[in-house]
Amino acid sequence: MKIYWRWAGAGLLAWAAAGCGKPDAGGPKASLSEATETIAVLENIHLNHAQPKLKTMKLWLGANELVAEICTNQVQVATGMMFRTNLLGNEAMLFVFGVPHRASFYMKNTVVPLSAAYIDPDGIILEIHDLQPRNEQSVTAGTDRVQYVLETTQGWFKRHGVATGAVVRTEFGTLQKTFFPRRP
Repeated sequence: MKIYWRWAGAGLLAWAAAGCGKPDAGGPKASLSEATETIAVLENIHLNHAQPKLKTMKLWLGANELVAEICTNQVQVATGMMFRTNLLGNEAMLFVFGVPHRASFYMKNTVVPLSAAYIDPDGIILEIHDLQPRNEQSVTAGTDRVQYVLETTQGWFKRHGVATGAVVRTEFGTLQKTFFPRRP
């Protein structure tokens, strides 16, 4: 599973152009052509093979527990579940983004049927989508407030009674506290 970078690339570029939270030094701002070039580069940064198992973390959705691999850098996010051949029933992959954006995922080079939850900065599930193997048509969020995406085996959310409005937590507390502890 890979994010469709045309949408997220613009958000990442805006975040980078903003100086990653540093005060404006009066330097030049990114132009539209630079943004287009950056998006073109981001579209092709996935690995051409399955990525090795990533660092994991326990997640809770109500009483339901998952062990999720954590994708935090561009290559991990772009590669996701590509080229992997299985995902166990209690396993997942959590994609973490620096800023909320309108997420868009598709299933290029992904053979495992997945369900994806689009999650806001507070850890609240906004949308859940079933994704079909090898389908390269992107599934775009209906909102620009997605900061996390949680992928599980297809139908996991339904089988466990997890719906929109559910909150995702980690062993360290909220997603925000876990991944961005200095933000208000």
